[in-house]
Amino acid sequence: MKLDSRMVRSFSVFVVLVILITVYLFFIRPSQLRWGAATEEMRRSMPGDDLVANPNFVATRAITIRGRPEDIWPWIAQMGFDRAGYYGYDLIENIGSKTGIRSAESIVPDLQHPKTGGVLPISKVAHLTFGQIEPNQFLIWQSEAVPHDGAFTWALYPVDESNTRLVSRIRLRYHRASSALALDLFTEFADHVAVPKILAGIRDRVEGRVPESLVSEAIEIAIWILAFAEFAISIVLVFCWRQWWRAWALALSAGLLLLFVLYAHASLWFGAASDCGMAILMLWLSRRAPPRWSQI
Repeated sequence: MKLDSRMVRSFSVFVVLVILITVYLFFIRPSQLRWGAATEEMRRSMPGDDLVANPNFVATRAITIRGRPEDIWPWIAQMGFDRAGYYGYDLIENIGSKTGIRSAESIVPDLQHPKTGGVLPISKVAHLTFGQIEPNQFLIWQSEAVPHDGAFTWALYPVDESNTRLVSRIRLRYHRASSALALDLFTEFADHVAVPKILAGIRDRVEGRVPESLVSEAIEIAIWILAFAEFAISIVLVFCWRQWWRAWALALSAGLLLLFVLYAHASLWFGAASDCGMAILMLWLSRRAPPRWSQI
């Protein structure tokens, strides 16, 4: 492969990444930062808003739960790693937890009294602390650093006698000159997936619904992994196929599919069908235009 050809192909990959980042920043991120939240909930002042100055990441998400604040509060109070779990993606969030891979499906009396200043493990390698706590109203998780660079508020707002809005607000300031920036970037992209799942998990438990099975979780995670693999392979094909523009179009399509399966909250069957469709398309194009491995 000639040098100018390699540069063209490299630039085409750069263009794909720019397009995908643009789609994420301008079309996906804004809606994910306010998932389920009404305009007034976005504008409402919440406890913990004053803890993080000049945050880079602010997300307000909400869900309606058929229950009173006192019905919902115990599930929030007991959340955490090595505690009751997060009621979300157990196969990811609870790996290594002393309480097992499955989030609690009942109220745990011993975990009902978190104390301000107490340590809250969020994974095997990281922790936060409990901030201000008002039972049946709100609970704050905050970073240990002072001044705080992260605050997570869970608040309950009654709608009527039998329905309550559970609102989550996250405020983070990124560590631009620290090794913690990698975790910040992970939070940037993963938080949109994790928090809606947590909110739905709390709702299901309060309303007596059957929590999602680990099998369903595993299928969803497999869909993400396959979509990412298809995107990575298509990027490689840009440098391998003689008609590289076909691989470029394939890479763009695979990248958009990856964003879709991560953030569209579509059904499992639709995500699986989309992944399989992309895999079939890649195989079909590979047979029509087999890769030409040339010296670079």
